[in-house]
Amino acid sequence: MNNKSNISQLVGVFIICLTFGAWNSNLKETTPNRTKVNINNNWSYLEKNIKNINEALQEVDWQTIDLPHTWNALDATDLNPGYRRTGSWYKKTLNISNIDSNTLYQLYFEGVNINSEVYVNGQKAGGHIGGYIGFTIDITKFIKSGKNDVVIRVDNSYDPEVIPSQKSDFFIFGGITRDVWLESIPKQHLSELKITTPKVSKNEAELLASVGINNSNNSNLKVQADLLDAQGKLVASSVFKIKNNTAKIHFRNIKNPKLWDTEHPNLYTLKVALLEKGDVIDIMENKVGFRWFEFKDHGAFYLNGKRVLLRGTHRHEEHAGVGAAMTNAQHRKDMELIKEMGANFVRLAHYPQDPEVYKACDELGLLVWDELPWCRGGVGNEAWKTNTKHMLTEIINQNYNHPSIIIWSLGNEMYWLPDFENGGDTDKMNSFLSELNDLSHQLDPSRKTAIRKYYEGSHIVDVFSPSIWSGWYSGSYKSYQKAIDTYKKEYPHFLHAEYGGSSHVGRHTENPITGEGKIQSDGWEEEIVQTDVANIAQIGDWSENYIVDLFDWHLRISENDKDFVGNVQWAFKDFGTPLRPENAIPYMNQKGLVDRAGNPKDAFYVFKSYWSNEPFTYIESHTWTERQGPEDLARDISVYSNCPEVELFLNGKSLGVKMRDLKAFPAAGLNWNLNFKEGKNTLVAVGNTSENKTVKDELTINYRFNKNGKAVGLKLESEILENGNYLVTATAYDSKGLRCLDYEDRVYFQCVSGGETYKSQGTPTGSESIAMANGKAAVEVKRNGNGMPLVMMVLNQSFKGTYLTID
Repeated sequence: MNNKSNISQLVGVFIICLTFGAWNSNLKETTPNRTKVNINNNWSYLEKNIKNINEALQEVDWQTIDLPHTWNALDATDLNPGYRRTGSWYKKTLNISNIDSNTLYQLYFEGVNINSEVYVNGQKAGGHIGGYIGFTIDITKFIKSGKNDVVIRVDNSYDPEVIPSQKSDFFIFGGITRDVWLESIPKQHLSELKITTPKVSKNEAELLASVGINNSNNSNLKVQADLLDAQGKLVASSVFKIKNNTAKIHFRNIKNPKLWDTEHPNLYTLKVALLEKGDVIDIMENKVGFRWFEFKDHGAFYLNGKRVLLRGTHRHEEHAGVGAAMTNAQHRKDMELIKEMGANFVRLAHYPQDPEVYKACDELGLLVWDELPWCRGGVGNEAWKTNTKHMLTEIINQNYNHPSIIIWSLGNEMYWLPDFENGGDTDKMNSFLSELNDLSHQLDPSRKTAIRKYYEGSHIVDVFSPSIWSGWYSGSYKSYQKAIDTYKKEYPHFLHAEYGGSSHVGRHTENPITGEGKIQSDGWEEEIVQTDVANIAQIGDWSENYIVDLFDWHLRISENDKDFVGNVQWAFKDFGTPLRPENAIPYMNQKGLVDRAGNPKDAFYVFKSYWSNEPFTYIESHTWTERQGPEDLARDISVYSNCPEVELFLNGKSLGVKMRDLKAFPAAGLNWNLNFKEGKNTLVAVGNTSENKTVKDELTINYRFNKNGKAVGLKLESEILENGNYLVTATAYDSKGLRCLDYEDRVYFQCVSGGETYKSQGTPTGSESIAMANGKAAVEVKRNGNGMPLVMMVLNQSFKGTYLTID
């Protein structure tokens, strides 16, 4: 058979035409009629909340855009309260020639936020309720040869019947935020390939899979399955009968399988073909990882029979300048950076994420906690329940085959701030949670279920995380050991998800506020309402120093606890939230280890020193190069490194070699007490690896013996960046011209003429309103190309306006 259709005049085309004969089988080399074409480019967008398609098409304000796209890329993090929560329209013309009567045509959307309606040639072809998950629309009966108009209405309006709750601490971006594909498949085709590995050991493994056969119209059909290793070598092959439109694929006694784990994520490929008298009608394929895991009762986690400490972080799906409309390259870069840090576990919070993320986790060796976005809002009405169960079913069915996933999370903080009357009732909550738990195990008996911070339902799921925010929302970080010892006894399978705190890049202090004497040191719970609680989140300085110490303490505890499952830091990257307009960067949750553009903060290197195998040294801190203090006062310098020993040099003189000790604090013992000279000081840290190689880090610090006085003004300076833009920096100074290292007030930038600022990015150089860090703040500016001088201004309540002209 060769029923190949022609799909032409599309930009950015990617077509998969698989041939079965390439895998060392005896089948005839035929090209099945299954294609997948990316149609991200050249869409039209209308930002008007019109309900009727005909009225929308009459509008003239359509703009040309490419996907992924969100209308909240900038307005979510601008300085105006609220963000656009309503409907918009997208349209595109598809040119399809030679439509084949034996072929089905469909649109596959990887994710549309939140609700959508899809029209083809003026007729409604389908729609979807809920974002963050893929869906397919069959357009076969709506298309014709030639030009076909696809029009989509997308709406992210307030809808209490669709999770997540609007009270969640993150933005619900509207738009077609992920890739869109035009697919063609044979009318008789394979579907719903689901793979399990019920028996796995180092010596042998078993593979069991099922695949559906759609529109079968004869009894001559069979299914062939081939299992190939990473090098393409055929490991197993067999032909299977079809019964009740389903084929069961079973490979026993796969000898000496290369196991999938976090250090060696070995992947096989299962290729499945639908055959008719030896001809290939259709082909599907999927990656396979052979692994097994276990949560020991009141003990550790084991992967493939080996104890693995879960070293985790969280990821929100957004990036500076684009919001949730990230490219695949941006998704991949996030996951690679998480792996570079040494993590082996990621909680996808608080919703399922782009397919590229799961693919990366499979390939990089990152274990996954995948989460249903039942985030706050309590339990809802019947429509809410139907929508929520449907979304859980979609999540599990679509992500079923990823070996990286070990947990289906059923929710986070679900009882907080109910959206419906009596929505926080414990009996109702537990009844519905039990339904979700049963549904999850019915759909996938091989994985665990989990929730976080709903104590009344902890007994329902397999894995539970209580709330422990030692040193931030409650108590001192020194209470962490007591907290985990308490919960290890209380919960059979206890995994600690969410800990950390906020840090403002470049803000440092010689004496970080720890709250001692002002807070109840033994607390660790996070309260819904923070106004009556004394905690570091409120009274702290948001310095990078403090967060480095907090994480250092937590990691020292977890790395030395032999029966602890592990912990999951919150969160890997700064992200936007409508609930935090007063933060140092407005509307940003600044708990990230990297900023919203992916640039590492100091805390990133703390984790890397405990988790990564790649030798490095990092002197704390590269964003703290201006310091002050009395002439004879010694200062502590920490070096974060995973090398067994590190030698520190100050101005060319060795301060001695120190051995790394995982039980020592701070910096695993790599800490020196030294005296700076006035002026320029050069620090060099040389790490010696176990292979007798060296790695080093160098840092220059300008130190002064005179303490600055009260700020009397702001000054502006500029430098040209590699991309041709300008970095305009504001500095607070005292009456003697000294930079005021203790000045933390907010300043406001404005480009008066000649260009525009990179505003609403949610980054340390991408906001027109930002709190100063050690008397300094900056914004990136781009010329507009008209040849006019670039005029910048900075001001705040105390200083009414400082100007800078760049010719």
